[in-house]
Amino acid sequence: MSGFIGQANTEPFILSNDGFFPDIDAEALRASVRLNGDVSDLRLETSIINAMLSTNRELASRKANWQAAGHDTLAEVDPSEIGGKNGLEQIYTRAIQALVAAELAERYRSFDATNSATRQADDLRPTADDYRRDHRHAVRDLLGIAHATVELI
Repeated sequence: MSGFIGQANTEPFILSNDGFFPDIDAEALRASVRLNGDVSDLRLETSIINAMLSTNRELASRKANWQAAGHDTLAEVDPSEIGGKNGLEQIYTRAIQALVAAELAERYRSFDATNSATRQADDLRPTADDYRRDHRHAVRDLLGIAHATVELI
């Protein structure tokens, strides 16, 4: 056995969002979270859609407030740019990337069922948790609330 594992060919694609939140570029997402061809386009698309649905649901009431204030898109809420891109759209995209990365880190641990793969899977677990934390922070940034809640008892 050669030990060679082939990777699927991937094609660039963009998933359209609801018109308010930005579309998601799968190729940029792949590059951002370092996904290779082990994750098929179909699996990536499913994961991105789930992340968009979940994040949009969390932001639904905030979106309604923004729209009531006359904003048709997230970019109109705060037009400031960083690196030539709208800041809020970058935060939203980061939330999607983090949630996709968390899901895939949990699902694509390894093809190897040896003890080394088990140790490797345990090493990946904090990575999935870290990605979930990054998603939570991005959503909280969009909601305009602090990353942590501290209460004096």
